[in-house]
Amino acid sequence: METIEIRIEGMSCEGCSGSVTRRLQAVPGVASVEVMLKPGAARIDFDPEKTGVAALEAVIEEAGFDVVR
Repeated sequence: METIEIRIEGMSCEGCSGSVTRRLQAVPGVASVEVMLKPGAARIDFDPEKTGVAALEAVIEEAGFDVVR
């Protein structure tokens, strides 16, 4: 397992963070997700043999939010 923290811009409410959480939890290989509205970040534990950082970032962007790189 690996853990990554991805900074996210554009989340303004608990509904936003809930949406990101649900989408990330649906990714095969993701073990756990913690999305924090403040400071705008997601901490994700994942299996690097099943998914990667680029795929996780793409899921966040597809949800309508910006990944801070």
